[in-house]
Amino acid sequence: MTEPPANRSNSRSRNQRTDPVATGRGDNPVTRATVLKAALEIIDLDGVDALSMRRLAEAVGRDPMVIYRHVANKAAVLDGVAEIVFEQLTVDSSDPDWAAQLRTVARDFRRLALTHPRVVPLLVTRPLATPLGLRPQAVVRPLEDILALLTGAGFSGADALHIYRMVFGFLYGHVLNELQEMVERPEETDEVLRLGLHRLPIGEYPLLRGLAPVLAAYDGAAELERGLDVLLTGLAATIPNAD
Repeated sequence: MTEPPANRSNSRSRNQRTDPVATGRGDNPVTRATVLKAALEIIDLDGVDALSMRRLAEAVGRDPMVIYRHVANKAAVLDGVAEIVFEQLTVDSSDPDWAAQLRTVARDFRRLALTHPRVVPLLVTRPLATPLGLRPQAVVRPLEDILALLTGAGFSGADALHIYRMVFGFLYGHVLNELQEMVERPEETDEVLRLGLHRLPIGEYPLLRGLAPVLAAYDGAAELERGLDVLLTGLAATIPNAD
């Protein structure tokens, strides 16, 4: 099993760290992009709970009031962080092979999730706090582009929306599952010990303990492809398009 980036140990303790943008920027102009980049780096390093407006101001090298000129509050910062990650997800709506394009989008989404594992909760849950039309355009753009891809392939608008929901529902579940595949003791050769299953009451979880070798051999990329095979084949068979 490959341990996800979120669970790899950092050789430096928190008090030894320097925020990535805390040095050498005091004389540079502060922009919304600068603030959001600093916020993303803080979250990548220590998680969403570690982000505060004061720490963000320290990272940018400015008084907190300067930060508020560019983002109204912490909620706006979180929305902006989700926005700059979603900006990296592109959809080729002109691709004549809709299934292959959705597979490419799925792989790219997984790559972004593994690059920014501590941001994943924002990608999955943050949009729920905002009506669709009020979300950042970078968050809404993949939906529009996928609708264009699918309707261009001959699906009705309603079916295209259904396919989008099915695909991204699967993707959200997949990345959350993959990031939960945590190894307690990487140095152990016994899968039960590596996964911490020895801590469960003996005799109460026989099936789970018996699957320890399978759990330890988890391959996120292979699981993604297997799920997409099932999903896309099923969609093509049950939702006919004009082409």
